[in-house]
Amino acid sequence: MNIIQRVITSILPADPERVTEELFRKKRYKRFRYSLFWAMNLIGLIPMLLTASLGFFQYRDLLQRDELDQLQWNMEGAQKTIEAFVHELQAVVNFVAHEDRYHELLDQQNLQILFDRLHKQYPGFVDLGVIDSKGIQQAYVGPYNLQGKDYSHQEWFSEVFAKKVFISNVVMGFRQTPHFAIKVVKKIPGTNEHWVLRATINAETLYHFIETINTQASDDIFIVNHDGILQTPSLFYGKILTPYPLTAQPPPNGQIRQMIDSFGKLIHQASVPLKNTPWVLVLTNKGYSYGNHWYSFRQKLFFIFAGCSIVGLLITIKLSKILTERIRESDEKRHALLTEAEHTHKLASIGRLAAGVAHEINNPLAIIDQKAGLIQDILEFGGDFDNKDKVTASLLGIHNGVNRCKVITHRLLGFARRMDFCEEQVQINEVLKEVLPFLEKEAMYNHIKFNLNLQENIPVFYSDQGQLQQIFLNIINNALDAIGHDGEITITSQVEGDSVVVGIQDNGPGIPEEILQHIFEPFFTTKETGKGTGLGLSITYGLVKKLGGTIQATSKLGEGAFFEVHFPLSL
Repeated sequence: MNIIQRVITSILPADPERVTEELFRKKRYKRFRYSLFWAMNLIGLIPMLLTASLGFFQYRDLLQRDELDQLQWNMEGAQKTIEAFVHELQAVVNFVAHEDRYHELLDQQNLQILFDRLHKQYPGFVDLGVIDSKGIQQAYVGPYNLQGKDYSHQEWFSEVFAKKVFISNVVMGFRQTPHFAIKVVKKIPGTNEHWVLRATINAETLYHFIETINTQASDDIFIVNHDGILQTPSLFYGKILTPYPLTAQPPPNGQIRQMIDSFGKLIHQASVPLKNTPWVLVLTNKGYSYGNHWYSFRQKLFFIFAGCSIVGLLITIKLSKILTERIRESDEKRHALLTEAEHTHKLASIGRLAAGVAHEINNPLAIIDQKAGLIQDILEFGGDFDNKDKVTASLLGIHNGVNRCKVITHRLLGFARRMDFCEEQVQINEVLKEVLPFLEKEAMYNHIKFNLNLQENIPVFYSDQGQLQQIFLNIINNALDAIGHDGEITITSQVEGDSVVVGIQDNGPGIPEEILQHIFEPFFTTKETGKGTGLGLSITYGLVKKLGGTIQATSKLGEGAFFEVHFPLSL
């Protein structure tokens, strides 16, 4: 019958409500796990993100301030250096153009000697020319044929008489070579006329000098005139004498301004006018965002943030999984305890109902027994008739059936009545014999044999028979669960000193040593979820102590477990 039931259960579909509830629980735990995962991630990531952002902006501001300071210092240093260089060139030309040397310099040989000395010390000088007050070049030394050239119509000729010293923009001229000129006006001794000493300098001299003062604080340094024409080549914005794409007008006090260049990049431009020149010194820097320090910092910050995020992510995944599993296990245990309590309550109700039914059955059983006795008496005093022996045998069967029912109801009522503590005289062997019939059917079904080795003439002692039955019922029932199928349980009783000792030995798989020391703890169980509450042996332990006894368990793996209970013969 049990095999048929199992086959039918495996074929028939599961309870739809149970399946729906299980799916709902799985979805609920899944949502809880995701919620816990995101909550833990946000708790960890938000402070980390705030810290990383703070470090990002703080370091950026620090780099920007440092960059602007460096650019400012570089601009001031470059300005002073270039102004000193130009002032030196002016001083040299001014020294050569002494007022009493006009007639001396008109001599071509003297002018050549002076130019050779000047060119030796300053290789950038291209030529020298002496120009009279009418703009006619009276003497000339240089690679070009400019003797007698008329400069009176040149724009600079009128300006030089007003300024006394004039530095021109870089121009190509008919020479097709970038150059600039320094002109100095001097008075001809003994007359009211003036003459001009014009010195032409190669523009490369200025460019090479600027290269020597370029530093890492700026990406580009060059000179433009007030019209925005490059006087020296730029690394990024054009060649010499090409228009500079950005404004060249210097801000007040040589301040630094931020702007977008022709390549769409954010740069810092520092520009300052050079004294006594028509030029503006310009320094540009692409900004911290293009620097190696900023790039390296961003890489390190990214890898640190990414690494911490990945580690935090893995930790939160693991923690959320562990916490969800723990909560799920706790819920399952709570659900199992509630189910077990409900089942226990049902069993208690069934027990009370069975006790009431047994009590009610006793009355009709008594009537059946009485009527059967009456019939038997009538048969004994009456005459013989056909089939009298068969009727007598049937009456004997009725008596035996009634007596068997009386024994069963007596045991059931006795077990139910004795749940409350009631001290009375008990005989331990009788208690054991009353417990075994409750487990015979299960033992028979699982092919488990009971072996009784009970010492005879064990004296009676005072105890609670109902609680003794509960103790032995729990221990033997655990032994049945441990064996499972095909085994045997040996029950012994004997007197040792002033105690009655009951031993229950099974040949199951045994209990590991690390588990054996916890078997009497409440809620400790090795059974699957839903198959035990872990309270059976704990209750048994409490009942034994309540009755003044002791209980101990020993076991070896593969040899089964042995429970030994001691009860005092006298309290």
